[in-house]
Order: sequence, then C-alpha cells, then structure tokens
Amino acid sequence: MNRGRRVTMRTGAVIAAWIGRAACTSLFVVLLPATSVSVALAQGAPAAPATPPPAAATQRSDTGVLKGAWVRPDGGYVIEIKGVDANGRLDAMYFNPTPLPFAKAQALPEGTALRVFFELQAGGYAGSTYELVYDAASDRLKGVYYQAVVKQRFDVYFVRKRS
Repeated sequence: MNRGRRVTMRTGAVIAAWIGRAACTSLFVVLLPATSVSVALAQGAPAAPATPPPAAATQRSDTGVLKGAWVRPDGGYVIEIKGVDANGRLDAMYFNPTPLPFAKAQALPEGTALRVFFELQAGGYAGSTYELVYDAASDRLKGVYYQAVVKQRFDVYFVRKRS
C-alpha cells in the first residue's frame, strides 16, 4: 500500500471511531478523490427546551389570532374569519368580491406553526384550495393557492385588513 492510501485509511478509521462517539450530533461525511476526507458537523437540537417558547411562537399556535378579515393584495380577494371552534374548524367566508362559502375551512396547529386550509366548491372554483401558514412576525397568512379549474398553483399571501 502506498503512503497516501494509508493516510486516507487511517483518517477513515479515526472518522469511523468519531462517528461512534457522536451519538447526539448529526454527521455528514463526504469522501473526496483518493487522498482526503472532508467532514461537516451540524449540532443536534436539545431534547427539551430549557425555557418556554417566545411569545411569537406561542401566538402562532393560538387559533384565535386568525379572527378578522384578510386581504390578498394582488387581487383584493378577502377571507373573513369570524370564529374558530375547539376542533379548529373556521367560521369563514370568501369574497371575490361576491361572498362565497368555503366547503372546508380548518386551522391546524402544528408545533409552533399554525396551518390553515380552505377549500372552495362554489362559483367556478370547484376544488380550488388555499394552504396557508400564519406568520406572526409579519402578521400574514402565506402559502399556496391552487386554482383547480386551470390546474395551477400560485404563491400568495394575505394581510390583515385594517378598518
């Protein structure tokens, strides 16, 4: 065996031993051509947070924050949310500008995220959906609108309508 190969093999053995010791750390190893090894580390998240989550994170999972009127600036479409029941079902209506009922309107807390799903079946929107996430920092609903009639997806956002 030539010297370059021995160094690579020894380095590989050291890395293998190191991997065995790094149970709580994610490790990604990339082998480069014949004589060198490159290693990148990413710290693993602690099992449980030592402090409570910040207020913004708590607010994101509170479905009550969704109440109100939300306008989509690119077209003036409005989602009005009047209430949220204990199961996350939303009392909501869509305006384009004529009012259209949602076939389904649901808020789904997911960890610190608050996901919102709307489905339309009326007025030429059959099967069109909004899949949005509440962004507490900007007080916006951001996500994707699927226009079922033309089978296209659009990145959209809604801002809280101020009176």
